Amino acid sequence: MANLQQSLSLNPAFGGGPAAQPQALTGVSTAAVAAAQQAAKDRKMASAEQLVLELGNTDLRENALLELSKKREIFQDLAPLLWNSFGTIAALLQEIVSIYPVLSPPTLTPAASNRVCNALALLQCVASHPDTRIHFLNAHIPLYLYPFLNTTSKTRPFEYLRLTSLGVIGALVKVDDTEVINFLLSTEIIPLCLRTMEMGSELSKTVATFIVQKILLDDVGLRYICATAERFFAVGRVLATMVASLAEQPSTRLLKHIIRCYLRLSDNPRACEALKSCLPEMLRDGTFIQCLRDDPTTRRWLQQLIHNISTAGRVSVLQTGLEHMMPN
Repeated sequence: MANLQQSLSLNPAFGGGPAAQPQALTGVSTAAVAAAQQAAKDRKMASAEQLVLELGNTDLRENALLELSKKREIFQDLAPLLWNSFGTIAALLQEIVSIYPVLSPPTLTPAASNRVCNALALLQCVASHPDTRIHFLNAHIPLYLYPFLNTTSKTRPFEYLRLTSLGVIGALVKVDDTEVINFLLSTEIIPLCLRTMEMGSELSKTVATFIVQKILLDDVGLRYICATAERFFAVGRVLATMVASLAEQPSTRLLKHIIRCYLRLSDNPRACEALKSCLPEMLRDGTFIQCLRDDPTTRRWLQQLIHNISTAGRVSVLQTGLEHMMPN
């Protein structure tokens, strides 16, 4: 047997030497692994397709919602499957609309909240995917979520509902797209975010502030919020209220988004001038030094914000002087 193995390893027909045999085996192994991976992918896709079909059956829907929402990260191209399957989006919207009656008076149960949040998680999947997000927007599906953002109950079922709804809107604004910003502004998302920023949990406040931040970072959004004193001061008042609350219960991630909102507002000359008098003193006096100790990016933003505000008046005077010097 040893002689046979030696003759095979030395025979040019079998690779010409001992080093060639492991390469051949490795090639076979790689192909086998690829085949196994493809088979696993096919099984996952078949499983996803079956669960999506079950969404159309009211008796099977609750379990299908749960399984799909739990496994949505491992199901490749789940969003196009959800969007293009007959009646699937209608079934998800049916889940959402069915709990409208329990929003006011607030009688939403934890079980009902969990079920609709599973449906919202699937809609977030659709909103995140590049092949379906524009269709999702053109169908005005975010409007179905706005009643959830308009609630005021602080119980866990309602908080979970608000947070998951904000996650869908957050998925839309993560990709810089002026069309998304125009849609959200035209449908009055800002007041709904401000409501959550005032009374939500720390996590929902953070997501709502992130959405406002992304809107502000778009030139259309900045112009919209700074177009009238009412809009600017509505945003400024809520931001200032949150700063005051963070002095008592610090949150670095929330403070980061607040400071970025203020910094972006300072890019507008009129807003920057107004911030000289309405920026919270706690952002100037070192109150949050410890909170931002390990966040150099946010510290830099805060320094830039204070610099912008401190030079706003001088820049304005200089611009006025230059305008007078310009020939008619």
